[in-house]
Amino acid sequence: MKLAVVGAGIAGRMLAWRLSKLGNEQDLEITIFDKANRKDRSACSFAAAGILSPLAELEMAEKDIYEFGKRSLELYAQWLEELSKEIFFKKTGSLVVAHAQDKVDLEHFYNLVNRKLNNKSKVKKVNLTVKEPELEQLGEGLFLQNEGQIDPIQLMEQLTQELESINWIEDTEVVKVSAKQIETRDKNYKYDWVFDCRGLGASEELPLRAVRGELLWVEAPDVTIKHLTRLMHPRYRIYIVPRPNNIYLIGATEIESEDRSPISVRSSLELLSAAYSVHKGFGEARIIKSVVNCRPALPDNLPIVEIENGLGKINGLYRHGILLAPALIEKAIAEFVVMTNINSENNYAVNA
Repeated sequence: MKLAVVGAGIAGRMLAWRLSKLGNEQDLEITIFDKANRKDRSACSFAAAGILSPLAELEMAEKDIYEFGKRSLELYAQWLEELSKEIFFKKTGSLVVAHAQDKVDLEHFYNLVNRKLNNKSKVKKVNLTVKEPELEQLGEGLFLQNEGQIDPIQLMEQLTQELESINWIEDTEVVKVSAKQIETRDKNYKYDWVFDCRGLGASEELPLRAVRGELLWVEAPDVTIKHLTRLMHPRYRIYIVPRPNNIYLIGATEIESEDRSPISVRSSLELLSAAYSVHKGFGEARIIKSVVNCRPALPDNLPIVEIENGLGKINGLYRHGILLAPALIEKAIAEFVVMTNINSENNYAVNA
């Protein structure tokens, strides 16, 4: 069976990788199409902060996002063991904090998440003096158990390595995807099954819109925050993501725009001011780089996984791409396996 995956973002690469695992016992030939080179970092997945926080997303998102995210955390723990090289991944929980004037928002967050999960959430009120001493000036915060983070750049690059034996058709723009067929500007290709993971590239087929995200990388040797931390903010939730070697990622801007130009002065001021208000040590931090990209979103901000005869679509991952990818890929392959009657020992169950 000849399969094609169109798009090499997190959904496309992870799908091709898991299909190749399926192909260890099946006669599958997989080809990846991408508009860029496999070494290129223009895909929005490279600009992600790698936050794996399904509980925190419950405040603004539907419960489906939480369920998919929770499943993805389980799958990451399993699937990363199958990579030939270890990448940065940890699951030590996250914090939600607020300044005194915004404590009402913190309480609202706590009540909302608990209500959505019928008071069975794993959100605990904690004394920051004990949980994260460098944030003690903020008093009480919320601790979200079992949440974590991953390095998306390491993940994307390692998936590329895992797929070295796969056929890549690079630097090729796909203009149309249909059941069993791919059209580029120069040629038509036929396959037994095509998976469309183009993100915003599929805007002619799906009602997608672009959501711009901006992220700052800083080196802050005077800061030793250990937990992924979200700060209640009047406009959007600022997050501070600790990485090894005193590196912190500061982000969470969310702008309805297709603009991919460099980060704005306003966003930079807001992000850095918010980080400085959390910890004065950020005042002497050094800005390493800024990252900007646009994520594909559907009108309801929910992802789609559609598997029909000869065609699969995975899209609309919005700002949850890294969080949702494993669960969505599991769902897509499970439905594909059922429709094609492929028998496998990989335990793909239609459970999503």
